[in-house]
Amino acid sequence: MTLKVIGAGFGRTGTASLKVALEALFKAPCYHMSEVLGNAGHIDQWLDAATGKPDWNSIFGNYVATVDFPAANYWRELADAYPQAKIILSVRDADSWFQSTQKTIFSKSLQTLYAGTKWGRMIKATIDDRLGCDINDGDAAIAAFHAHNARVTDAFGPERLLTFEAKDGWAPLCQFLDMPVPDEAFPHINSKEEFDGVLELLNSPTGAQAMNGDGMGTDSAHDDFFDKT
Repeated sequence: MTLKVIGAGFGRTGTASLKVALEALFKAPCYHMSEVLGNAGHIDQWLDAATGKPDWNSIFGNYVATVDFPAANYWRELADAYPQAKIILSVRDADSWFQSTQKTIFSKSLQTLYAGTKWGRMIKATIDDRLGCDINDGDAAIAAFHAHNARVTDAFGPERLLTFEAKDGWAPLCQFLDMPVPDEAFPHINSKEEFDGVLELLNSPTGAQAMNGDGMGTDSAHDDFFDKT
């Protein structure tokens, strides 16, 4: 299997919903931060990528697409490695994005939870260092958000790049990918309440195992973290 879609949008831009949508379209798995935690050894592979020694085929060998951090910060490298893949830049209002991150992926509670873990080292190397700013500083984080989106937009023409908001639903996504629109509703998942469930899971022995790089020991890592309903 090879990547057909590279998601370049930051976490908290509807990436969990986009993951589920792409899986429905392609009938194949889509990579997401949940897969990093769910698969044994993937944290180590991303730490290698952060030092300039990625093995993309090993990371993405079982996936048809990728969205979310950490891969979103490696969009340029992935676009070169998979020249036939299309790029989807998931976006949302910048202020809303920042406020969402502070309650979820950039929250102090999550930072405290992963402090001292292998996953925490990976987050610093592949997200914090790549953004180059204080992720809890609104002006700095929003500036990094806009700069990232501008770089992606400037890099590709419309034949390869779709700028996408989850609220747009199936139509633009399916038109871009030249695929029929499914009968089912477009997925909308990963609310703040669901993220609270993620924190609870990470606080468990299974979560500690995942943050140490040993995976979740299940067939579908994403289902352990997010409810698709």
